[in-house]
Amino acid sequence: MEWILIFTLGAAIGSFMNVLIVRTPRDESVSFPASHCMSCNTPLRAWHNIPIFSWIFLRGQCAFCDSKISAQYPIVELLSGLIFLFTVMKLGISIQAFGIAMAFTLLLTLSVIDFYYKMVPDSINLAALTFAVFSVGSFTEFFSHFNNALLFAGGFTLIRFYLSYAIKKEAMGEADIMIAATMGAVLGIKLAIVAVFISAVLALPALLLTQGESEDSKQLPFIPFLALATWIVLMFDTQVSLYLETLYG
Repeated sequence: MEWILIFTLGAAIGSFMNVLIVRTPRDESVSFPASHCMSCNTPLRAWHNIPIFSWIFLRGQCAFCDSKISAQYPIVELLSGLIFLFTVMKLGISIQAFGIAMAFTLLLTLSVIDFYYKMVPDSINLAALTFAVFSVGSFTEFFSHFNNALLFAGGFTLIRFYLSYAIKKEAMGEADIMIAATMGAVLGIKLAIVAVFISAVLALPALLLTQGESEDSKQLPFIPFLALATWIVLMFDTQVSLYLETLYG
C-alpha cells in the first residue's frame, strides 16, 4: 500500500512539473490562471487533473473542445511517480529520499524543457541543485554534498574554458555547470565522473544521427542524457563502485 501512495505522490508532483514545463519558458505564472485547456482556455474541472488517469479516460482529448492533449502529460506524471517509487525503494522512506526524488523530478522537467525549447530555466535548475544539496540526514552529509557540488561545478567550468578556447566557440553553457553541481551533490565526485562518461555514450548515437543537418537542428539537448546517466549511476551505485575498485584498486 505504501508503494502506491509513494507513486501517487510522485505522479501528483509530476502533474505540477507539467505546469512548469508549459508555463516557465513563456514567463507565465505557475499559479494563475488555474489549469485550463491550451486550445479553448476553458478552466479544467478537478477530475480533469487526476494524474495519468484523466488523460486515459479523456482519450487524450479536451473534454470541452476535443482538441488533442499531448502525451507529454501522462508520460511526465508516470516517470515522476516511478522516480519517487524507485528512489524510496533504494533509500527507504526518509527526507533524503524525498530530496533526491525531487531533484530528479526537476531534472526530468529540465530535460523536457531543454528538448522542446533548447533552454534551461535557472529557477528550476537551482531548485534541483538545492534539493540535491539538502537531501541529507546530518550536517556532515550536507557539507559533503555542498563540497562535491562545488568541486564538480568547478571541474566543469575548467573544461568549459579549455574546450571553448580549443574550438573557438562556446562549448558548454552555465546551465550545464549547475547540472554538474547537482550531479556532484547526488553522486559524489567519482560516481559523477562515471555519469558524465555514460551520458556521452548515450548521446553519441543521437549526435551521429544529426550529422549533415542544419546548425539549428544539430543543437542536441545534452541535459536529458546527463540526467538519465546520473539516474542510472545512482540506481546501480554499488555495482559501479565495486567495478571502480576492481579497476583501480
